[in-house]
Amino acid sequence: MLLGCIGDDFTGSSDLANTLTKGGMAVTQYSGVPKGAPQAGVEAGIVALKSRTVPVAEAVRLSLEAAEWLLEAGCRQILFKYCSTFDSTPEGNIGPVIDALMARLGTTHAIVCPAFPAAGRSLYQGHLFVGDRLLSESGMENHPLTPMRDADIRRWLKPQTTGGVGHVPAATVFRGAEAIRAAILGEAEAGRGLVVVDAIADRDLLEIGRAADGMALVTGGSGVALGLPGNFRAQGLISGAGAPFTGSDGPAAILSGSCSIATRGQVERYARDGHPVLAVEPEGLLSGAVTAQGAAEWALSAIAQGAVPLVASSAEPEAVREAQARFGREAAAGAVETFFAALARALTRGGITRLVVAGGETSGAVVEGLGLPALAIGPEIAPGVPALKAEDRPLWLVLKSGNFGAEDFFSTALSALKAGRP
Repeated sequence: MLLGCIGDDFTGSSDLANTLTKGGMAVTQYSGVPKGAPQAGVEAGIVALKSRTVPVAEAVRLSLEAAEWLLEAGCRQILFKYCSTFDSTPEGNIGPVIDALMARLGTTHAIVCPAFPAAGRSLYQGHLFVGDRLLSESGMENHPLTPMRDADIRRWLKPQTTGGVGHVPAATVFRGAEAIRAAILGEAEAGRGLVVVDAIADRDLLEIGRAADGMALVTGGSGVALGLPGNFRAQGLISGAGAPFTGSDGPAAILSGSCSIATRGQVERYARDGHPVLAVEPEGLLSGAVTAQGAAEWALSAIAQGAVPLVASSAEPEAVREAQARFGREAAAGAVETFFAALARALTRGGITRLVVAGGETSGAVVEGLGLPALAIGPEIAPGVPALKAEDRPLWLVLKSGNFGAEDFFSTALSALKAGRP
């Protein structure tokens, strides 16, 4: 194994897998830290964790365990993947995990670059944009778990880390890989080892990737991985071969636990198109009025009639805040995740072979709930979203970050899984 990757959620990990697969690397995504050695032929291994919103100490522990397994597998470089909207709080978890990985790897510097231009995320003068909006004005300021209220990644990261935060501005990035590398090393020498690097286009990310050749640790969104396969290719180390992907014609369902603006629009579009949608409110889950068994019976009935049902807990931010205020933030989030994990188990027992899941925390809960040890990577459905196949059973999946995809994403994803191609 050449490149070892640690993802802080499952959708982001499949997003990264998609990027590396398109770059010509043989990729396997693991659900949690695997036991035993990896199978032969894996060039990039991605350990998908559910560590984005857990307590800081747990996120650090899980990430270090993943790093140890990847290093034992022979990885020459570690990539810590987090969301392209830098989802975190002033306490973490991004900064503490980077600190811990830097200490473990014995390095004085790490690239920090959440930019993903293909999905509308760009980083300029240290500020993160979503389309033409600052991150703090994009809707992410209303995220129920990690409200992002400051677009300055340098300022947002600083209280999370014990190290200094540096910056490589766009003007330097535009000068290419050598200038970027020199600037990163200069920031490290000045005691600012967590180096935020601007990127507004894919060409910037490719140059950042070239600059990262030989660096122990790279961190960011999946976009920062664009240039990394080329470094291994230049050394004649990667095959460039990809595994064939064949889809399923079996019954399907959609589960949505994301409250993002994009996902709420996708749920509304799916309902407008005449498909059956069951809206689940957080309060109903917390009070016990709504159960996974009841939702599964409703969904399986719809499937029996030839439909593809959608079960959505994609409430408006105000409804989520009310539930959190009444029951507590952790209890509210836990109820949603427990519900979707149980629902996914009931649906697979009921015979579905295609499952589309929206929301990072929801996707993590579903994958863990189903006990899927590893996922094979299929074709890209939308920027950052590939088709996936469970390696141990006949189950095809899509794990979508809440903010990704066009309005008709759910129908597109179902077709991609059925045909085996987007």
